[in-house]
Amino acid sequence: MCARKRADGEPPQGDARPVLEGPEIHRALTRIAHEVLERTKGAEDVTLLGIPSRGAPLARRLAERIERVESRTVPCGALDITMYRDDLHLAPARALGRTEIPPEGIDGRVVVLVDDVLFSGRTVRAALDALNDLGRPRSVQLAVLVDRGHRELPIRADYVGKNLPTSLRESVTVLLEESDGVDAVLIGPKRQRGEDRTDEARTASGEEN
Repeated sequence: MCARKRADGEPPQGDARPVLEGPEIHRALTRIAHEVLERTKGAEDVTLLGIPSRGAPLARRLAERIERVESRTVPCGALDITMYRDDLHLAPARALGRTEIPPEGIDGRVVVLVDDVLFSGRTVRAALDALNDLGRPRSVQLAVLVDRGHRELPIRADYVGKNLPTSLRESVTVLLEESDGVDAVLIGPKRQRGEDRTDEARTASGEEN
């Protein structure tokens, strides 16, 4: 993680600076929810699946916003992609997340994958592989809070909270109230390869590999 949360719940300062804070994240998610409704004509057949760790609470927030507008429950769950990653042999063991598929399943539905940061695209590719083992959606869309560019695969998001031009020498970190006590998107210098990082820190980083 490029910076740690302060004990008082405020975003860390130092070498990381906030580019989005709570109210801006709130507005971005509200806009995405309305875009999902418009594109899917009411979200009647939509299922939201968040990619742990921070994609899961973002998916729940989007579901709540859609439900307030449409007065209908939107199936929402989580899709762990740990065992589908293509870097398992390069990185230390990762803790498995939870896959929670709503009772409606995903067959014939419009599945909206939700993640915090879109970077190389490899996490999304892994999510598509995981979905393939779970069922056959009618279509798959992607919603991300931040798109930082530097794609390595031909993947793009359908819904983006903020396009954030970055350097490969920079790191983007997403903090959410549910896990970090504060909503913020931070940008700071990328950690050097030789620096020690615990599994917890990697999981908490909020940045896609």
